[in-house]
Amino acid sequence: QVQLVESGGGLVQPGGSLRLSCVASGSIFSINAMAWYRQAPGKQRELVATIRSGGSTNYADSVKGRFTISRDNAKNTVYLQMNSLKPEDTAVYYCNGEIRATIRRLSFDDYWGQGTQVTVSS
Repeated sequence: QVQLVESGGGLVQPGGSLRLSCVASGSIFSINAMAWYRQAPGKQRELVATIRSGGSTNYADSVKGRFTISRDNAKNTVYLQMNSLKPEDTAVYYCNGEIRATIRRLSFDDYWGQGTQVTVSS
């Protein structure tokens, strides 16, 4: 059983910073890409940032230059450093991982965390 658990959300003023963490645990043989998504009230879930196993990254245009995704492969952990936060960044942030659970399983499956709320407001 694979679990992804996010932490680090909260209330922050515009212009402030937060750092989200997501730890993958359980039966894990290998992790490919990890990503952060977000979903604001009344909107579809959107991709925020992706980091592949080799370290290459991609960002949504709306967060480029403000957010940084990173990972610690030894700890099966992905981070999202969010700076210069804006009210429009308010959303539930979800961690996603492409995980191969066992050596016998040949494919990578998508796993999701439960989400952490980020609220940017004065």
